[in-house]
Amino acid sequence: MEKRDTITEIFGVNVFNDEAMQVYLPKAVFKKLKKTIEDGLELDNDIADSVAHGMKEWAIDRGATHYTHWFQPLTGVTAEKHDSFISAPKNGKVIMEFSAKELTKGESDASSFPSGGLRATFEARGYTAWDCTSPAFIKKDSLGVTLYIPTAFCSYRGEALDKKTPLLRSMQAINTQALRILRLFGNTTTKRVIPSVGAEQEYFIVDREKYLQRKDLIYTGRTLFGAMPPKGQELEDHYFGSIRERIASYMNDINHELWMLGVPAKTQHNEVAPAQHELAPVYEQVNVAVDHNQVTMETMKKVAGRHGLTCLLNEKPFAGVNGSGKHNNWSLTSDDGINMLNPGDTPHENIQFLLVLACILKAVDKHADLLRESAACVGNDHRLGAHEAPPAIISVFLGDQLQDVIDQLCSTGEATHSIQGATLKTGVATLPDFETDATDRNRTSPFAFTNNKFEFRMVGSSDSIASPNIVLNTIVAESFKEAANELESASDFDEAVHDIIKRLFTAHRRIIFNGNGYSEEWVKEAKRRGLSNLPSMIDAIPALVSENSIKLFEEFEVFTRTELESRVEIEYEAYSKAINIEAKTMIDIAGKSIIPAVIRYTTRLADSIIKLKSAVSGIEPYAQNAILIEVNEHLKESKVALENLKKYMDDAAEITDVTAHAKYMHEVVVPAMEALRKPIDTLEMIVDKDLWPMPSYGDLLFEV
Repeated sequence: MEKRDTITEIFGVNVFNDEAMQVYLPKAVFKKLKKTIEDGLELDNDIADSVAHGMKEWAIDRGATHYTHWFQPLTGVTAEKHDSFISAPKNGKVIMEFSAKELTKGESDASSFPSGGLRATFEARGYTAWDCTSPAFIKKDSLGVTLYIPTAFCSYRGEALDKKTPLLRSMQAINTQALRILRLFGNTTTKRVIPSVGAEQEYFIVDREKYLQRKDLIYTGRTLFGAMPPKGQELEDHYFGSIRERIASYMNDINHELWMLGVPAKTQHNEVAPAQHELAPVYEQVNVAVDHNQVTMETMKKVAGRHGLTCLLNEKPFAGVNGSGKHNNWSLTSDDGINMLNPGDTPHENIQFLLVLACILKAVDKHADLLRESAACVGNDHRLGAHEAPPAIISVFLGDQLQDVIDQLCSTGEATHSIQGATLKTGVATLPDFETDATDRNRTSPFAFTNNKFEFRMVGSSDSIASPNIVLNTIVAESFKEAANELESASDFDEAVHDIIKRLFTAHRRIIFNGNGYSEEWVKEAKRRGLSNLPSMIDAIPALVSENSIKLFEEFEVFTRTELESRVEIEYEAYSKAINIEAKTMIDIAGKSIIPAVIRYTTRLADSIIKLKSAVSGIEPYAQNAILIEVNEHLKESKVALENLKKYMDDAAEITDVTAHAKYMHEVVVPAMEALRKPIDTLEMIVDKDLWPMPSYGDLLFEV
């Protein structure tokens, strides 16, 4: 029998991890590098050459010929430029070299990436800098074997042109302030506090041949036309259902690829919608989790092609069908194993936890608009608030246990007990009884407490998790700082901490909502409470440059005002460009494919009427006449809507202001796209399938 590699044998084999470093680095260098990583120190130039040499030897031993500085520009995807290890030939032979400078610093054309005005088109220099806290890895593909070095990406003047740089800055900020909180409670041993994140990734899988027949999927990642099939997700038979063999084979390949790259892929299952699935990893340090989520999305797309499939990461690839999100599970863990979000068995007695919780509630309430903006992307506009995902209103779910503790504190000034879980009795003798959690979960909440972490459920499936974690780290750092400032100068710590917990819970209780976030009643109640409702990306973007946000980010040196202003411009441009592509694709498909197909159908129908009348004197082709009249009305509506969309697109091209252009696309072009889609989707249900120019929703969702 053929021996199969076990997970423990293959996990991390393509990663320059501790095990590899111990083999390829001198012992003293390894210890110094580990201390640099663990203590968050600047890399010592004295060891950089040794690390570079060891990393090169490790990679070459595995067949690598090239290396790349792998970074995350503001495009939403990753970037890489490959260089070989060879140096200038001498005596007709090449030498394989890789210096400290090549490891720690790279250069790329910064003007070719989105910069929001930070770089003019003639100012090209940008630098990549090695993030030694994220392990290097190798990839094997058609290019051969390449060493990937995770890096940050900055302009010539030091402005962040990526998502990694501000993420690392935010990690420094929350580490400093979280340590102050721990010190207040007598902890003198913890050296670092690190945000820990697990990102649950949802995705759709469709047959590649059918995908290639849909220009809308190819150009935009989502279907711009499409009528619902007779069956959707209403039977609730897909969620956690038996995984089809073709999909199982695909998942198996993904797991092996990810495990070799050190990504701890753990959970896989069918999601709610047909052809929808999910993959969830084990929790990791936040910057590593961000890198690994990007690797996961890239791997999903690459592996799908091998199986004759295509992976769709758009938040709403099918209208009327459940969309895809990415649940960002966030907590704070120390280097010595303390989870600051662990309430313990009796949270009413856990004063440190209650202070941390109160600070987080304050942070989320004060910066709800910023947290909402961090999950803003074009595809998410179609998903949020669609009774399948959290609404666009930020609220916090705490559950019965913590809600009761807060109620006690706010009403009487002290909490004397905590609701405990009950024993679950199934009524079946052979099934074990076990203790339930003290609190149920709430899938409608955008920011839900689940045992020892917060689950931010708003993030879109195609989006980077860097932005929400930058915001979470920074807003909580601010709350911690303000609490520490007050408590460090208090004459009576016990009394002061009690007072601040009660005050914060009382002031920010409005952000707590444990009910049904999908209901219209909640929208009205949230408005009564004064909570913001930002339904679209266009509504959310301005939060980045509110005076509140600028003050926050500049205080903790995460973003400068200039960097924030650049991101606003980039996001408006990204929105405009995405809608521009979608609208032009609709015009192309409707004008060149669908309307001509419908005309062919009307011609076929008219010929049928003429032939029927000539074959049987006096016969009235009632059905054919009625269908022809109905189709002609929808065809006319489609043609008018198409011409309107063309006109609006011409008008949009005349708008030069970035913000005004994005708003016009949102307020005028998007409704015009919806007006074109409506009659065409109706026509799809009438026109003969053999004439319809592309696969239907039923074909895509059920024929995988």
